[in-house]
Amino acid sequence: MLESIVSYGLAVGAVYALIGITYNVMYSASRVFSFTAGMLGMLGGVLGAVFISRMGMNAALALVLVLACGAVLGMVTEVVTVRPVLKSIEQHLYVLSTLAFALMVQQVTAIEFGTEAQPFPVLVPLEAGLPGQKFWLPLLACAVTILGLELLYRRTLIGRAFLAIAEDSYAARALGLPETRLRLACYAIAGVIGALAGFTGAQMLLAYFGNQAILNFYGFVPVALGGMGSNRGAVVGGLALGLFQQAAAVLFGGLHAAIAVFVVFIVVLLLRPEGLAGAMTGRRV
Repeated sequence: MLESIVSYGLAVGAVYALIGITYNVMYSASRVFSFTAGMLGMLGGVLGAVFISRMGMNAALALVLVLACGAVLGMVTEVVTVRPVLKSIEQHLYVLSTLAFALMVQQVTAIEFGTEAQPFPVLVPLEAGLPGQKFWLPLLACAVTILGLELLYRRTLIGRAFLAIAEDSYAARALGLPETRLRLACYAIAGVIGALAGFTGAQMLLAYFGNQAILNFYGFVPVALGGMGSNRGAVVGGLALGLFQQAAAVLFGGLHAAIAVFVVFIVVLLLRPEGLAGAMTGRRV
């Protein structure tokens, strides 16, 4: 039982962490909390199943196409739902624009690919002597993602430009940085990460349009736990959430596990609104 809790909890926690990182990358670039992160995760699983099971593609080609679709959808999100809002005085309208776009894509997915959950095919035929790939693939994807982002932000000029617009977009524009193009690139990266989360986690979660709401909420919890904008915090928060959720499901049942997650989430927000790993920010009045 303990092995099941740990293996499944870490795996599903890695998926939540990737969705949390998707939230963070979009937020850092625009200060807009986009509700399309769960949509990207849902599509990663659905499109992967379509490419592999229906079209007969191999796993590698399917992954490349899924990530490309995620990047395109990330950029569409920025152009259609975020950029117009940033020009408006009422910038809180992003709540409606991003959520409306996500719900529209979800309904189109249900119409085109069906409303029944579909099994996801085996991706890597290397099961002999190894834990099930549905457990280690999300963990591997999470590790590669966080390492890749660290290298991007710390070792490349474009990564430092991303950090500049995240820190102060007005100052970045004054220095001549192309803020709009950098923000568009950040949303493309976020789209890739979200689609990767859905693709590698689909053997556990299945290819199902209803995963959008689940990933939207459970992907937000690591952000709240780890602190807005902290990718490392999102990873720690996601893994902790997965372990806690699985332990509660085994001990109390699925419904009670969801209630327990809600309770912990509310308590954290009440006690530390900036997140467990976040820092209090000063505000000039």
